[in-house]
Amino acid sequence: MTQPYVNIEIENGVGTIEFFHPAHNSLPGDILAKLAQTITDAGNNDEIKVIVLKSGRDRTFCAGASFKELININDAETGKVFFLGFANVINAMRKCPKFIIGRVQGKTVGGGVGVASATDYCMATKYASIKLSELNVGIGPFVVGPAVERKIGLSAMSQIAIDANTFYSAEWAKEKGLFTQVFEDIETLDTEVKTFAEHLCSYNPEAMREMKKVFWEGTEHWDTLLAERAVISGRLVLSDFTKETLKRFK
Repeated sequence: MTQPYVNIEIENGVGTIEFFHPAHNSLPGDILAKLAQTITDAGNNDEIKVIVLKSGRDRTFCAGASFKELININDAETGKVFFLGFANVINAMRKCPKFIIGRVQGKTVGGGVGVASATDYCMATKYASIKLSELNVGIGPFVVGPAVERKIGLSAMSQIAIDANTFYSAEWAKEKGLFTQVFEDIETLDTEVKTFAEHLCSYNPEAMREMKKVFWEGTEHWDTLLAERAVISGRLVLSDFTKETLKRFK
């Protein structure tokens, strides 16, 4: 299947949300909106006790924002709306009353690092290197920054945000606290994710809900914060520097 999609499957109390886009699982606005809504709906579905978030195919987990859409932004309002797409996904994950397990099978870039950071427990393969590439195109990881910083700390976040050309290894991401475990291959990852998710389903849902609230304490202002950050990115994407840089990707 080469058409973009967001699907959810429910089995044994585990709601598995899968997103896909043929361009290395980069996320255009309509897919971001669907992903945010699917996460919100799963949070409200009593049949689901735990959520697994994954992407399709076996190479890239998420290449971040859709460059095709970025190139076509010509005014600040459109820019803000585009970057709010990632803000809405992160906020949906933050507000979701259920634990979200991330299943990261491969490289993740930009907004994808933000999505991985907003999971509550993230498992990966050794191929899951990460990069915050935004500075390369004249913007910065403003919208995803709070989620990444919350997970790996300001020092590590600053390092990968400034060193925008470098992929950092899955082991590095594990040392910094983004990944809990790193596995040799996708088969092992999938087995471990399934076992772990089903085990979590045996716990008291109320206890998990209260724990989630505690883990995300201090982020109540993120609706406003991430919207403000989207405005910054929306303005920068119109800069001459960014416009010139994005021409290379046409």
